[in-house]
Amino acid sequence: MTPKHVAGCPLCDEPGGRLVFQAAKLRVIHAAEAGFPAFYRVVWADHVAEWSDLAPSDRALCMEAVAVVEQCLRDVLAPAKINLAALGNMVPHLHWHVIARFDWDSRFPSPVWAAAQRASDPQREQAIEVQRPALEREMIQRLATRSF
Repeated sequence: MTPKHVAGCPLCDEPGGRLVFQAAKLRVIHAAEAGFPAFYRVVWADHVAEWSDLAPSDRALCMEAVAVVEQCLRDVLAPAKINLAALGNMVPHLHWHVIARFDWDSRFPSPVWAAAQRASDPQREQAIEVQRPALEREMIQRLATRSF
């Protein structure tokens, strides 16, 4: 049986970022990642390490939440690309990174963990920050219509 909570796991012990949406099986958080103002994570509530640890129905629920977050980012912010990742090397608790990427971000088109190719653009990052409340209201509204 999958443990619901593992002491010492940062995603069991804490939200993992600023909580945007909470449901029984998952939560959506905004991650404070410098240079990436639209970096979100969908975190599975129970402590599981791998995607295949979930039942097929739970995989569908989790991916639906990832898709909702992605679509909201696309609809509200119109990024150049969305990056999705479920790495878990540092924190082996299932979570998906959903990151809006812009052609002006310091690492684009490389991955977010690559070396910077240009200076960050605080003015453009601030413009995204201004849009964040509307973005997150939209996320909450769309996520709340589903049974997570």
